[in-house]
Amino acid sequence: MNFYDDLSANGDRPVCITDDGASTSYAALAAMADALGSQVQPRSVVFCLCDNNLPSLAGYLGLLRRRAVPVLLSATLHPTALAQLLDDYRPAYLWLPQARADTVTGTPLHRQDGYLLLQTAHAPYELHPALALLMTTSGSTGSPRLVRQSYRNLDSNATAIGQYLGIRQADRPITTLPMSYTYGLSILNSHLLQGCTILLSARTLMEKGFWDLLKSQHATTFGGVPYVYEMLRRLRFQRMDLPSLAYLTQAGGRLAPELSREFAALCREKGMRYFTMYGQTEATARMAYLPSEQAEAKAGSIGVAIPGGEFWLEDEHGQRIAGSDAVGELVYRGDNVALGYASSHADLARGDDNAGVLRTGDLARRDADGYYYVVGRKKRFLKVYGNRVNLDELDQLVAEIGYACVCAGEDDQVRIYTTDREHHAAIKQHVVTRTGLPPSGFHVIFIEQIPRNDAGKILYSALP
Repeated sequence: MNFYDDLSANGDRPVCITDDGASTSYAALAAMADALGSQVQPRSVVFCLCDNNLPSLAGYLGLLRRRAVPVLLSATLHPTALAQLLDDYRPAYLWLPQARADTVTGTPLHRQDGYLLLQTAHAPYELHPALALLMTTSGSTGSPRLVRQSYRNLDSNATAIGQYLGIRQADRPITTLPMSYTYGLSILNSHLLQGCTILLSARTLMEKGFWDLLKSQHATTFGGVPYVYEMLRRLRFQRMDLPSLAYLTQAGGRLAPELSREFAALCREKGMRYFTMYGQTEATARMAYLPSEQAEAKAGSIGVAIPGGEFWLEDEHGQRIAGSDAVGELVYRGDNVALGYASSHADLARGDDNAGVLRTGDLARRDADGYYYVVGRKKRFLKVYGNRVNLDELDQLVAEIGYACVCAGEDDQVRIYTTDREHHAAIKQHVVTRTGLPPSGFHVIFIEQIPRNDAGKILYSALP
């Protein structure tokens, strides 16, 4: 059983409720999906410019059911970026908002709720039979390459997530993340598998309509990246009366341990469960979770491998690290590890480059109880006068004294970008004091806001 082929098994149960309160059944969604799917050739590539709405969901599922290969992209993708991807991947079709149809060339084939299917003039090309879906990477570094995910990847990860979260058919998640983002999509996949009703909202947490939908439709859960939890704190989530909520999930980056502990305690007080999770697009979505009963005691930990997965640590020579508290690269094995990357359409005939093993690029340690803690990225290191500096740790040092920042730069010149206008000397002094490194190695720069993508993750490539 999977979440796309077996939609009709849930019949007249509502599959989603949108911002306007409209309800759609599983059977109706299957019919909408197949109406689109019938217009495309199997094993063709289809660009989907999607948002959290019904036609985007129907298009995604219809293409999976047809065994075409969707490429999920943000509906707000910049025209220049879209043009580059079109040139690189030469899709046979585009499924996009009708308002964007004048920015591309194609023959109209099908319309549905403000969306349009266009057929391009590109000739067909070979796709690997296991290839199911193409997703962008997190976008943190602005990389245009895509991740090749298989049907086995999608099915195994949706099943594992449902298992460790204990998802029930009665659960009603509300969307807080775009479906073009791997975490947002995993929420849809895992709940569709269980026959749940999804509150499909395109609104943000800052809009009253989001909270009206959550309350009126009795949402039981939502997920968020660290930026979402920072917003929840500013919105005074602790004062909100939301009796239907049963659990919250957090992934998409490291949440400061003190904030994670704060939300874990808050959820306990409210009778809710709180799960910290860890994943990458290269592993379809999730690789680890922290059981809710450990959320406070192990705050800051990504937890343990998901059902069916396995973690270990490797040193710089590729040897496994035994014991606890030593730092090494985090390596994962599981059926959800993607086939590999693609840089153009020529890569889409490739097979499984990873063989089920992913070297995450994250540095981690394992405690005596077997719980893992990510301590930094292999590529988020610089050398300052011969001393290795972890930029993630610098971000956290500045956050300790109450200033929002993000660090980047080159060897011997760390740039500390902050949204604070006035306290640059204090920020620099704190970093110098804590690191013991010369002041000349650090430069504090004011920026109006920290650049982020649609999912709230930092866009390092957009820093000045």
